[in-house]
Amino acid sequence: MFIGAANDFIRRSDLKLALTMHLHRFNNVRLPLRVVGWLGLAAMVCLLFLVLVLSHTPASAAGLRLAQVPASGKYPAIDVAIWYPSDGATHALTFETTVGPFTIEAAKDAAVRGLRLPLIVISHGQGGSFVVHHDTAEQLADAGFVVAAINHPGDTSLDKSRTDDISVFFERSLDVKRVIDFMTGASSLASVIDANRIGFYGLSRGGYTGLVAIGAELDSARFLDFCGDWASHLCDQVRSGRYSNETVVHDPRIKAAAISDPLAAVLAPQSIGKIKVPVQLWASELGGSGVDPKSLAELDAELKTPHTFDAVANSHHFSFIAVCPPDIAKLAPQVCNDAPGFDRAAFHERLNHRLIDFFRAYL
Repeated sequence: MFIGAANDFIRRSDLKLALTMHLHRFNNVRLPLRVVGWLGLAAMVCLLFLVLVLSHTPASAAGLRLAQVPASGKYPAIDVAIWYPSDGATHALTFETTVGPFTIEAAKDAAVRGLRLPLIVISHGQGGSFVVHHDTAEQLADAGFVVAAINHPGDTSLDKSRTDDISVFFERSLDVKRVIDFMTGASSLASVIDANRIGFYGLSRGGYTGLVAIGAELDSARFLDFCGDWASHLCDQVRSGRYSNETVVHDPRIKAAAISDPLAAVLAPQSIGKIKVPVQLWASELGGSGVDPKSLAELDAELKTPHTFDAVANSHHFSFIAVCPPDIAKLAPQVCNDAPGFDRAAFHERLNHRLIDFFRAYL
């Protein structure tokens, strides 16, 4: 336990110890079996001192700042949670959702570590929140990325005023553009962001948002087919045709996009074929929330840009959301519980490491 804590500190400080030793496990504590001379002994004393200090010091973690993109004309303000590399001490932070409080650990408003950092924008699904992918944001930040997670106005956990309105389908990619403008312009972290290294991650409607942001177009005929005879305000708007002349916004600053279980059935196939940036595509095996796994296999075939496609066995749509706190899991089992035998925590370790490798390769 002690050596593990020290190793974590060493990794975070980019400090490498050049010591050759054998290790022996005794009561879950790893101790040196052989130390070479006084140099090794001195190193061990220093290491133990370091561990004792660490054991009485709050753990360090990704920094977190909350910001708001100002309203612009008819477009409302956008709340953003920003994770970033930091050596600050962690504190418990609680965010309210419709199903209860969501508590995470973060170094609130701590100093940023690094310069010329790549930026990743995260977009949540229908009625979601900037906190539902906090584990992904934290690991990306620890890996050296600035992460801006959006609360899409009118389509969040605490504000569902437009979740059943077609306007959010046109404004979501504009939200992404506005957040990128803010992060590289007026935000407190603008000076440490490399504006030429911008990526995107999104789930569900957030995946739709990312595909649109990198070049896909909404297809009114496919949207009509998607609605079928579903009775909803959204589909009534689609059937009326009043929004057929609306356009979505693309942002060429996004150089790579990771997309999970997107609502892709409403997009024009020919526009998907014209996407140029690399894509990491993820799909659940069981689907959910209006996403049919077959539509994602079709999306995989329609993408001509360099991309990967990973269909996650035994997963459902909400398996891509962070592991729920116990209290929320009791209140929202359909979101928080997985199929028997599926380990969401283990899957997210794999997902997050794959995301880190992907963005490092293309940004």
